[in-house]
Amino acid sequence: MFRWLMRRQIAAFERDWNYDAGYMRDLIDADPRAAKTFGKVMGVSRYHSDVPLAAYYAAKIIATMAEDCGPCTQLVVDMAARAGVEPATLRTILAGDVEAMPEDAALAAGFADASLRHAPEADAIRDEIVRRWGQRALVSLGFALVSGRIFPTLKYALGHGQACQRITVGGETQPVLQSANQAA
Repeated sequence: MFRWLMRRQIAAFERDWNYDAGYMRDLIDADPRAAKTFGKVMGVSRYHSDVPLAAYYAAKIIATMAEDCGPCTQLVVDMAARAGVEPATLRTILAGDVEAMPEDAALAAGFADASLRHAPEADAIRDEIVRRWGQRALVSLGFALVSGRIFPTLKYALGHGQACQRITVGGETQPVLQSANQAA
C-alpha cells in the first residue's frame, strides 16, 4: 500500500512538471523506507523565507547546475518561472551573466558560486545577505544550495543522469553553464 501511494505521488509530480522521476521509483522499489527517509528532504527544498524570489532561485539554479545541466536544471527553472521569476532573469542566471542579473539575483548567484567553491569571498557576501535580508534569508539560501544539489546527485548515483541539454525559458532554448565554477 505504501509503495502504491508513493508511486502515485511520483506520477502526479511527473505529470505536473513534465519530469522523469524514474530514479525515485527505483528508490521506492529498492527500499520504501529509504524513499520515505529521502522524502524528508522536501521540507528543506521548499523552505523559503525573507529572501527575494529571484535571489532564492538564483542560488538554487547555480547549485543545481553544479551537479546537472539537464532535466534537473530544467525542473528548477520551471519551478522558478511558475513561482514568478521573470524569464529574462532566468536567462541571465543560466548564462552566468552577473552584470545583467537584477541586483538581488546577482548577490545570491555570487554567494552560491563562492560557497560551492569554498571561496573566501563567501564571507563578505554572506555578511551582506544577512545585512540586507536577515538570518532566515541566509538559511533559505543555504537550503537552496543543499536542495539544488541533493536531487541530481542521487539521480546520477542511481544511474539516471542524463547528458547536458539546452534549457527552455519562456519558450526559448539556450545552453547553460556546465559548472557553477563558471558563474559569478
